[in-house]
Amino acid sequence: MTPRTALGALHIGALMFGLTGVFGKLAAASPTVIVFGRAVFAVLALAMFARFASNSRWQQLRAQDGWRLLLGGLLLAGHWVSFFIAVKVAGVAVATLGFTSFPAFTVLLEGLIFRERIRANEIWLVVLVSVGLVLVTPNFDLASGATTGLLWAVFSGLLFSLLSLTNRAGSAHVPPVQAALCQNVVVGLCLLPMAAPQLSDVRPIDWLWIGLLGVFCTGLAHSLFVASLAVIKARTAAVVFAMEPVYGIAMAWWLFDESPTLRMLLGGVVIITAIVISSQLSGSKKPGVGAQAASH
Repeated sequence: MTPRTALGALHIGALMFGLTGVFGKLAAASPTVIVFGRAVFAVLALAMFARFASNSRWQQLRAQDGWRLLLGGLLLAGHWVSFFIAVKVAGVAVATLGFTSFPAFTVLLEGLIFRERIRANEIWLVVLVSVGLVLVTPNFDLASGATTGLLWAVFSGLLFSLLSLTNRAGSAHVPPVQAALCQNVVVGLCLLPMAAPQLSDVRPIDWLWIGLLGVFCTGLAHSLFVASLAVIKARTAAVVFAMEPVYGIAMAWWLFDESPTLRMLLGGVVIITAIVISSQLSGSKKPGVGAQAASH
């Protein structure tokens, strides 16, 4: 893969991740069913990639790897379910922008868990993301669907941040595709008891949206991301993946007529700009924001 094709693959991956909320809204099913179906289709897609396209050899899992992947799967399930609740309650734009709070959580938690010094640019990231979230919120009435949805989305970002740090702790031994497949298996098994009674009520068209969500927005997007990182620097990937909410909001605007307000757009610009600048200043010392976005 050349640098040009790798960059193209990254943009395609970011577009697919951006469509996550769109397919979730199109599917007239509960968040539990959507996440269960997504995990099943993602496992199939990742298994195909691992079989025919991946050059990395799978590692034999140690006991600590198994426990870490189990925890990661549980965090991934919670992250996805809370994100799709946000989509159903507040719409794609609010859910996507609320989720983008995860780099701020990562900065804070990384300093606590790994005892790493928080640098000045990372403090500004937290501040600017917080300002952006305030702008995205139309009001702070908990009875408002937009506010409730944003809180679910921010909670989704928190869980994703914890997932990112869990994956970072095990990244030296377990290849990314193997870790993603194992975690998706955990998601499917975890949600099967709750999703099973509802599966017979899911319409064929909704299975189509869920299938596209699992295959393209999860399996293929993750595979493109992993393959491109062999050529592209993590901080370059971070800039590309900062486009994810832009793609998602644009598609929701087009398909669902979810017209974002000027204040919401301003908040989104503040958040995305903070992420891009912070990733560029961070260099390659730590995994980039884009690297952490590979499971959304």
